[in-house]
Amino acid sequence: MKLLIACDMEGITGVVTWNQVDPGQPEYLRFRHLMTADVNAAIRGALSSNIEEIIVSDGHWNKTNILVEEINPRARLNSGTPSPLGMMEGINEGVDCVFFIGYHARNGAKDGILGHTWSNTKVSNVWLNDRLTGEIGLNASIAGQFDVPVLMISGDLAACSEAEEWIPNVEKAVIKRGTAYAAAECLPPAVSQQLIEETANKALQRFKDGKGAAPFKVAQPVKITLEFFHAGMADNASLIPNTRRLDGRTIEFQGASMLDAYLQFRAAVTIAA
Repeated sequence: MKLLIACDMEGITGVVTWNQVDPGQPEYLRFRHLMTADVNAAIRGALSSNIEEIIVSDGHWNKTNILVEEINPRARLNSGTPSPLGMMEGINEGVDCVFFIGYHARNGAKDGILGHTWSNTKVSNVWLNDRLTGEIGLNASIAGQFDVPVLMISGDLAACSEAEEWIPNVEKAVIKRGTAYAAAECLPPAVSQQLIEETANKALQRFKDGKGAAPFKVAQPVKITLEFFHAGMADNASLIPNTRRLDGRTIEFQGASMLDAYLQFRAAVTIAA
């Protein structure tokens, strides 16, 4: 059995402010260690359930955050950007199931620690087939494109609650509870990482017993509506063929599949700069 662990950083143990996840800030190195430790906890849980192969996809910032010298040697690491499938790199390589580790809630979520959707400087809102979504819904939909279920998530309470809305029956490791956008009640690493390990093991056992979450599928063709923070970004993104301008800050486009729509979404965000 093959597992993909798709990782972000805002939902990692102890993270509450941007300077802890920004490579230009002194706190960043400390939280790289914690991110790697959270991932290793998920790996331990997976290995105790006899997973044969593990791919870890680093999905934060420039995708060079996880410390390769500290990661469990039973895993392989996808690192660097841009990779063809971004945060979900490796999902097209015969993966059986997915974990989301260190995830955050969508932009605007109440008490979601550092909540944003893909880019905290460009993207205001995203709708997937007219349903407001964040990275959790987008990435679960990419997994579903390949008939792969997301079995567990770790992150703050808002992120885990959002995941449950998109992925019924997903296992959740709530490692902090937001009290504001950049404040939370956090579990210490020894406690949070034990919780991640136990949740990973439980998720895989339920999956093997036929009781885990099912792949999340979206109706095709897939429509994405993308609202930027200001009109200049939409000016640039609307230059992409087959894109419709809805208003000053919002564009809309359609893909024959979730993968097609996802790739155009990434192109639109990139060109919007």
